[in-house]
Amino acid sequence: MAFEPPQRLVRALAESVPDADDWVDKLPGNAGQAVALGELTVERVQVPGGRSSLVVLVRRPDGTPAVLKLAPPRARPESERAALAHWDGRGAVQLLEPFVTEGVLLLERLHPDVSVRSLPEAKALLEAAGTLRRLWVEPPGDHVFETVAERTGRQASVMRGAPAEVAGLVGAALDARESLLAAPPEERLLHGTFRQSKVLSGTRSPWLAVGPDPVVGECAFDLARLVRDRVEDLIASPSGAATTRRRIKRLAESLEVDQERLRGWTLFRAVESGVRALRVGRPKDAELLLEFAGWL
Repeated sequence: MAFEPPQRLVRALAESVPDADDWVDKLPGNAGQAVALGELTVERVQVPGGRSSLVVLVRRPDGTPAVLKLAPPRARPESERAALAHWDGRGAVQLLEPFVTEGVLLLERLHPDVSVRSLPEAKALLEAAGTLRRLWVEPPGDHVFETVAERTGRQASVMRGAPAEVAGLVGAALDARESLLAAPPEERLLHGTFRQSKVLSGTRSPWLAVGPDPVVGECAFDLARLVRDRVEDLIASPSGAATTRRRIKRLAESLEVDQERLRGWTLFRAVESGVRALRVGRPKDAELLLEFAGWL
């Protein structure tokens, strides 16, 4: 079959990956090779799919359903492979037989169209937080994962070039980062890009995390992205700021994370995302994120 990349993926890669066109051009051939190598039967390409990888629903030679995932180097698929192997299915999708082909993962099939985001908001946050807690384990002793300090250091360098009109928020976010990195309370393997849409319904477990961009650092950094889930609804609500403060308090208490550290990382990550949205020409997204950051 033809492995046509979904337009959502093409657009997202064009914004974030310098050599995206080359990778997309080679994608059909690479997908075909992976299918042949694994002796897989293709059902369909998942549409609209993700923003950083091609996801293909397949069956293994014994008929077991699985997912074939192909991602460009910029998405750090080998780091994802290492994290999934370390979690070994505990709280996350199970990595199946390893592929020798770089950038190709064969994964347990979950229910791709049913995420925890489909639940009412309060229930969704509770289930997502419970899933995230299971991922916070000691990293392997010889790990090569990026650290929170390294990742946010790269992001901070870009943020310093933000437009003057957001200089106040950027300054507050960078100050928060410096303070938080001075004395991190723990070092855990983190999902890195956790949010409600990254938690899918499974068969062996009700909810399992997918699509990590793993990083090693403190738990509050991982939880911060979850705080702003459904940001559009928060901004549209007249009580959005108060709801956000209550959400920080509730999540911090339920996962035993320091509330001020969670607030600080939520600020940094929201401003970083807002500045990035400005840079790639998504002004509406930037406006939402920076308004949200202003509440913190």
